[in-house]
Amino acid sequence: MIDTHPTTDTLILVVHEIYGQNSHMMHVCQQLTAAGYAVLCPNLLERESPYEYAEEAEAYRSFMENVGFLRAAEKIKSVLREQKGRYARVFLVGYSAGATVSWLLSEEEGLAGIVGFYGSRIRNYPDQSPRCPALLFFPEEERSFDVDELIAQLSGREMVKVCQLAGRHGFSDPYSPAYQESSARQAHEKMLRFIL
Repeated sequence: MIDTHPTTDTLILVVHEIYGQNSHMMHVCQQLTAAGYAVLCPNLLERESPYEYAEEAEAYRSFMENVGFLRAAEKIKSVLREQKGRYARVFLVGYSAGATVSWLLSEEEGLAGIVGFYGSRIRNYPDQSPRCPALLFFPEEERSFDVDELIAQLSGREMVKVCQLAGRHGFSDPYSPAYQESSARQAHEKMLRFIL
């Protein structure tokens, strides 16, 4: 588990994508720590080292077969229980599969908010009714579904703010070929304003 604890009343749980605690997740944790927040990034995978991007198919298969969204949500809930009472505010910040996990947990009590980056499988759970503010980022295009249709489904819902930014799935990951510097910067700034 990546774990930083500066003196703060706000904890951010970073929920990683299918690859695990890779360089991108380390980068996110460093950025959030530099912004003054305590950060935890639990390892949801059944392995020590992260998958490489070239192993996407294997990483996806392994995540779906060995972890899955509901089991990952249970693991994050366990961490939330362990941290209960230590912080005045707790946020979830999820990426891809981690964004979907964060969305599933948005109905939990005690969260100050969730942020989700390109959680494409949110489309499988459209009936969630967040009890906390939710900020969701989506790219202009996705390979496997119609982004505009999902955004239309989520927009206008109480507690949910949706932002669509230029690029593809992975636009905020500086280690990904889909990286879009401008979109990544905009999303990071919006996320920090949301957490303030």
